[in-house]
Amino acid sequence: MQQTEDLTSLVETRGPLPEELPVPAHVPPELVMEPLGWEEANARIDPFSVTEDALSGLPPIFHSPKPVPGYCRSKWVVTHHDDIRRVYEDAQLYSTKDLGAFNALVGETFPMIPMAIDPPEHSKYRRLLNPLLSPVAINKLDDSIRATVNGLIDGFVDKGECDAAYDFGRLYPVQVFLRLMGFPLAKLEDFLSWEYAILHSFDDLEKVQWGIRNAIDWLRSFISETRKNPGDNFTSHIINGQVEGRNLTEDEVMGIVTFLWIGGLDTVAATTSLMFRRLALQPELQEQLRENPDLINNAVEEFLRTQPLVNSMRLIKKDHSIRGVEVKAGDYIQCANIVGNFDPEKFEDSRHFRLDRASNRHFSFGGGPHVCLGIHLARRELRIALGEFLRRIPPFRMQENAQIRAFPGLIAAPSVPIIWDKALAE
Repeated sequence: MQQTEDLTSLVETRGPLPEELPVPAHVPPELVMEPLGWEEANARIDPFSVTEDALSGLPPIFHSPKPVPGYCRSKWVVTHHDDIRRVYEDAQLYSTKDLGAFNALVGETFPMIPMAIDPPEHSKYRRLLNPLLSPVAINKLDDSIRATVNGLIDGFVDKGECDAAYDFGRLYPVQVFLRLMGFPLAKLEDFLSWEYAILHSFDDLEKVQWGIRNAIDWLRSFISETRKNPGDNFTSHIINGQVEGRNLTEDEVMGIVTFLWIGGLDTVAATTSLMFRRLALQPELQEQLRENPDLINNAVEEFLRTQPLVNSMRLIKKDHSIRGVEVKAGDYIQCANIVGNFDPEKFEDSRHFRLDRASNRHFSFGGGPHVCLGIHLARRELRIALGEFLRRIPPFRMQENAQIRAFPGLIAAPSVPIIWDKALAE
């Protein structure tokens, strides 16, 4: 396959493959390549601009030999919006079986529900869980979310400085989530340390195992206690829920609660840190939103589009072709949302942050039947957080000599130290 000159700066191509590389024999050697810089920290205003040349410089489907711990030894990668959408939506060809199965690393066999269940079985679990996080249910949480956000702002508004990631972004969505699940707020720091070990320690299997073992043991104990003393929370609803007229099994309860635990601790926090980092580095955007708070919803959608944190995986169920490339049952395929969210065929002026974008069908929440269960909650949390922060905190900027490097992914921006004129604070 012909490659453009730009490709040499974007990927490391591999010629005829040594036998020890974990690449299936049916993969054409010329399609084996590893994008460079996609997961590395950088100091750009838009950390995700590292994929700017991908759509012109990479084949639309290629094979990455880089293993994904807990998933696969290598995988196909699709980068174009239409191909990503097909992978998400076509459950006949692409499976979520065993995805997110961190529990298997410590010998646990329960499935991560509903993520690791394919349609049509998938829908029966979504019917149980969707009402908990529907728009109607989320509307009732506005006051609670707003109180949580403002309670944190109260702690630093008069100081003229804070770490928008550590003091704010990592805390408010987790506090909201813990209350919804009925988990004690006192476990917040433990939860975050376990979760960080699970999601951000792929090079240290023992650390991943430590995190998931601690989480599962605690959740199993909490579920047992909640059975004895149920409350008005999501965990009690799940324990006492039914699927097709029957009670959930112990494995089903563990799978659902563990999946929600992993999903509820990270993505909104990471999005928030990147959101405030960009606002601190791009004062004209901050000024636009202060002058036009009615654009906050649009802004959140653009922050989500331009900050895709997860490039989701699927298992290929049947042999077929993608753009003339043969893929086989048993192969894994990754949706490069980090590229597809900027596809110029779907997004006009795709690399620019636009508050007037009318159509914004990005993949930051995934897509198809497995679209993120917490999509409505995440949007609401981000909108309220951004609105209240801009209402109460005067124009802010990065502290002088602050470390501004960020990762184009889940690690995001662990620290966003910002300052403002405290005399102007409300």
